[in-house]
Amino acid sequence: MAKLLIIIPTYNEIENIEAITAAALSLSDDYNVLIVDDGSPDGTGNKVKELQQAHSGRLHLIEREGKLGLGTAYIAGFRYALSKGYAYVMEMDADFSHNPKDVPRLLEACEQEGIGMAVGSRYVKGGGFKNWNKWRLMLSYGASLYTRIITWMPVKDPTAGFVVYKNEVLQKMNLDEVRFVGYAFQIEMKYYCHSLGYKISEVPIVFIDRELGTSKMNMNIVNEAILGVIRMSRRDYKSM
Repeated sequence: MAKLLIIIPTYNEIENIEAITAAALSLSDDYNVLIVDDGSPDGTGNKVKELQQAHSGRLHLIEREGKLGLGTAYIAGFRYALSKGYAYVMEMDADFSHNPKDVPRLLEACEQEGIGMAVGSRYVKGGGFKNWNKWRLMLSYGASLYTRIITWMPVKDPTAGFVVYKNEVLQKMNLDEVRFVGYAFQIEMKYYCHSLGYKISEVPIVFIDRELGTSKMNMNIVNEAILGVIRMSRRDYKSM
């Protein structure tokens, strides 16, 4: 069994899927990739099936009918990873906004004693952004500051989506009780990990805006996060 499963949710990522899977799998023979595709009309799922022939059991695929949301895609991936016994599980975007070359650094941080999750952070020393406009920068920073004020969670980049989990953390979580599917999902998973008593390590990364394909960000996702942070701060995640 490979050590790390990298979960990549996709919806219309035909321009990126071949390159991102090749980049991730080239890092180590001890890494596998799972694509969770939400019925992409552009044929992303079919392309993954073609690519599987060249990657000898290291590239996996879950196909779902319709666009069901980021959070549910990751939950499906987590269940798959737990059923197969991977020691570490990673979330990563398909569009190269997360640099695959940073994967070993995040994994190394998560391997440390007492750490349950490692986060690729834009808001620690050495982290940052590339090719983002002022509106997205303000939105991201404002969401992070707002989350920290409401939850008191000691994570500088709570909305980050480049994350590695230890298997034992996901095992202790009641994944049926994870409520959010959009932007707030990333916050909820970190808050859940923190509530269970695990430390979260932040590793500096530079987030690069996508060059190919279309961003999935919209105001519904933002609104979910604003209200969701208040709701999750009132929940008792320890007893779920």
